[in-house]
Amino acid sequence: MSPARLPPTHARTWLAALAAWATVMAVMGPLWAQDFGDYSSATLTRKAWEALAANQDDLVLAYTGKCRELYLAEAKKQQASLTGFAPAEKAHDFWALNDVGTCLFIEGQLREKQQKLQEAIAAYRPLTEELHFSQCWDPKGWFWKPAEAAAGRLKELDFDAKLD
Repeated sequence: MSPARLPPTHARTWLAALAAWATVMAVMGPLWAQDFGDYSSATLTRKAWEALAANQDDLVLAYTGKCRELYLAEAKKQQASLTGFAPAEKAHDFWALNDVGTCLFIEGQLREKQQKLQEAIAAYRPLTEELHFSQCWDPKGWFWKPAEAAAGRLKELDFDAKLD
C-alpha cells in the first residue's frame, strides 16, 4: 500500500520509518562499503590513502583504525628493535612500523582537512613519539619519514593553537 492510500497516522509512521532508514543509510552506508581486503597492513594502508584521495572520510578512519588495531603492538616491537632508521634495503622488514606510522600520518591529514586540529595532533603525536622510525615508500622510488612530516605539522598546529 502506498503512503497516499494509508490513513494519516499510518502515512506519518511510514514516512518516519522511511526517513529513519535514509538516515541510517547515510551514516552507515560508507562503513558497510568498507572492504578490508586481505587485512594486511599494506592493504589497509593503501586503501586508507585511496579513501583520503577520494574524500571518503569514514573509510579513511575505518582503514587506519583497523591497521592500528591489528598491528600497533607489532609496530611498537619493531620500533623498539631499532636505534635509527632502517637502511632502504631493510626498510620493508619493518612493515608493521611503517604501515601503522603511515596510517597515523594519513589520519592526521584527514583531521586537518576536516579542521579537527586537536584530533590531528592526537594522530601525529604518537607517530612522532612512539613510531618515529617508520618509513613510507613513495612510488617515485624512495622512502620518506612520516614522523618527520608529522613533526613539522605539529609545530605548525601548535603555533596556530597559540594564536587562537
